[in-house]
Amino acid sequence: MPPKRKNMFLCKGERVALRYPNSRDEEEFIRLNRVSKDFYNSWVSPPVTPKQFEQYIERCAQSTVEGLLVCKTDDGAIMGTINISQIFHGNFKNAYMGYYIAARYAGQGYMTEAMRLAIDHAFGKIGLHRLEANIQPGNKDSIALVKRLGFTREGYSRRYLKIAGKWRDHERWAIVVEDRRAQKKSSRKK
Repeated sequence: MPPKRKNMFLCKGERVALRYPNSRDEEEFIRLNRVSKDFYNSWVSPPVTPKQFEQYIERCAQSTVEGLLVCKTDDGAIMGTINISQIFHGNFKNAYMGYYIAARYAGQGYMTEAMRLAIDHAFGKIGLHRLEANIQPGNKDSIALVKRLGFTREGYSRRYLKIAGKWRDHERWAIVVEDRRAQKKSSRKK
């Protein structure tokens, strides 16, 4: 069982918290990704070697990347990750969101809660106006997730991203800060 890490959380929900990754996460993170390799299929290619993990940590240290580990609030166990990348400020205030959760935590609502926290973090602390998620058309669970969160489908990009050695088509989904504010206002009225 991983050590408790409650004091390192960046933001916290009921069952899920987000925090920045660090070098001490290597063993747990790699083990989680290796066990979930078949589950990830061709949707993502997460770090599964120490070198890949080191590269991930280096990427997360860049000013244009916000790497967030999705953790359980009760014991701090890593469940997955959300990466906000290619962060632009100025008049654009846009970034891309990539995410995945380990097989044993999928389908239990953890990622929905984590994504809400990450979206609020992006629109709050980072100061963005828009987030975009690009999803392979066959990834029905991920499409259902962004729909639940209020993302809007904006288009289709052929051979958009190389994953697991193949160029793959993606649907473009986005949410803007006004959408999130309206969601929060609506949920407070209920």
